[in-house]
Amino acid sequence: MPTRRHVIADDLRHQISSGHFKSGERLPAETQLATHYKVSTSTVRNALALLQAEGLVDKIHGSGNFVHRPLRRITYTGGAAEPAPWAAFSAHLRLTARTTSIEAPSNLTTLLNLPPRSPLTEVLFTTCKEKTPHGLAHIYVPHDLAPATSRLPEQIAVRLVDRRPSAAEVQERISARLPTQEEAESLRISPSLAVLSLTRVTTDSTGRVIEAALLVLPGDRTDALFTTRFVTEERSSKK
Repeated sequence: MPTRRHVIADDLRHQISSGHFKSGERLPAETQLATHYKVSTSTVRNALALLQAEGLVDKIHGSGNFVHRPLRRITYTGGAAEPAPWAAFSAHLRLTARTTSIEAPSNLTTLLNLPPRSPLTEVLFTTCKEKTPHGLAHIYVPHDLAPATSRLPEQIAVRLVDRRPSAAEVQERISARLPTQEEAESLRISPSLAVLSLTRVTTDSTGRVIEAALLVLPGDRTDALFTTRFVTEERSSKK
């Protein structure tokens, strides 16, 4: 026998598929739905969680539950061709940036191969397509390679590249996970929506890590593309 949460989820699913609730529309508040279905708010939340898991509903912290709006997907192009991670997207994105001086915590000392509490500069980029957030990028560089202070995100991005030595190697590791609460709020996504978590480490010819980038990309609007090119040598046949 179906539980109340499944009955409620089925009814809301039908209303969404029939167009009663349209794409991007805010659903009634959980308390209103609880009154309408004559159940507790916890039962309503459980029903909505089923629809969130199916990708039909997005729960936005502090705003409510919304019918999922299909978003234009962009592509992150992996590999060392682009000198900076924010330049590796298939679409032009608007940047906002915040620069902070920090002492490296343990996870970053390992990543950047630095002594504990080494001075670092953190630049947090938020990328947007029109008004929709498309990703977070935490960029960490040794303090001596930090760019001069600027109020313009584009200038900070350019100076980050200009200040560092030439890159000899870029390693990228990608995984899927659920966002933290802070990430979900910044990206305005449901905590149940998976994100692509990408760690990009850039080293120079001496093996020194000159930049570490930690990117968080919503899974409903981002693809990752990695291309491998092979160089073949033509062998002339001997007569």
